[in-house]
Amino acid sequence: MISKFALSLVFTITLLDSIGFGIILPVMPELLMEVSGESLAASATYGGWLLFAYAAMQFFFAPILGNLSDAYGRRPVLLVSLLVLAGNYFVMGLAESLTLLFIGRIASGIGAGTMSALNAYIADTVPAEQRAQYFGLLGAAFGAGFIIGPVLGGVLAEFGSRVPFFATGGLVLCSLLLSLFLLPESLAPEHRRRFQLTRANPFAALAQMSRFRVVFGVLGVMFLYNVGHHVLPAVWSFYGIERFDWTPRQVGYSLGFVGVCMVLVQGFVIRLVVPAIGLRWAGVTGLACTIVGFVGISFAFEPHVAYLALLPMALGGLASPAMHGIASAQLGPDQQGELQGTAGSIMSLASIMSPPIMTNTFSLFTTGASAPITTGGFGLFSAGAGLPYFPGAPFLLASLLTLLALALFVRTTAGVETKASTQAP
Repeated sequence: MISKFALSLVFTITLLDSIGFGIILPVMPELLMEVSGESLAASATYGGWLLFAYAAMQFFFAPILGNLSDAYGRRPVLLVSLLVLAGNYFVMGLAESLTLLFIGRIASGIGAGTMSALNAYIADTVPAEQRAQYFGLLGAAFGAGFIIGPVLGGVLAEFGSRVPFFATGGLVLCSLLLSLFLLPESLAPEHRRRFQLTRANPFAALAQMSRFRVVFGVLGVMFLYNVGHHVLPAVWSFYGIERFDWTPRQVGYSLGFVGVCMVLVQGFVIRLVVPAIGLRWAGVTGLACTIVGFVGISFAFEPHVAYLALLPMALGGLASPAMHGIASAQLGPDQQGELQGTAGSIMSLASIMSPPIMTNTFSLFTTGASAPITTGGFGLFSAGAGLPYFPGAPFLLASLLTLLALALFVRTTAGVETKASTQAP
């Protein structure tokens, strides 16, 4: 069982990492417009391709890092990932061209193994029946970072579009120092296996996971879910500016609200729900609530309606820990790193596909549209345009993808024993 001290460190590292990620979200549109000299809609497309570059590298390198962690431990992978991530944020803060931004994100994608290593750390040290709740605590830490990060980023943006990136780099360096000097290794030598390069690629990793029907099905659910869910980091800032004329500070406040909701659900609600209804129904509930939230955001005509739609989105936070808990329970300790690496690769594949789809959908339904005709308070249809003026279109698309994920999850987990321990962490 993981020690309270080590759990606190894992929580803290996740929190600092999330704060850093959240800090840059409100200012990213401004930086992209500054560097490219393009409009908001064009910058949204560049933002999508930046996420694409990061995810493409992660797709190929996540299984390598996962297999390396099974062979040499979680700690070395975590340290390298944090070092590369810190360097990326400093490069972005100094960048004067889109080329340099892309170089930084490519390097960051190659070394992106922070969350996979931390998830594997939990799997090493927590009994299978309690893992979903600890995965939920990591989600709560990430949510807490979303409370602090975007709000702080919105404030720091007033001192310049580069300042949040340097602040983020500093926070990641703090995580690196904590990991280097205080975090013990979690994977015992007897549970390690020899590194095999032939298994350390996304296709071989998927082939390994396909031997386990439930794991393979859950990975498919993760893929569909994340293709939809990446609409938030890819489009939310641009959506808020376009739909409600938000400033970076207001974007930061909205993301801070998302963080509060995430903490409540993954830090507290999940500890009550999972023992009561089991992992399977927790996953079903989370996916269904995510659908409701996306539909609400897509048709929001006032800021307060968008905020209300974020409430069921928060309950969607039950889905990811449930999926990880079900998949992790199917495998032994010598494959947890491989599982997390494969999951990271699957989620990065979703990241490759989703941002260009979502940002281009956003651009398609906003660029060149004339002033919208107000219809029943929704301001949905535009005069003289071939397509409706519909900034919420990417979120409606995300709701359809999540519906497919729900259907696959129900089918995959039918008859699987997914009861969790009643002992709260």
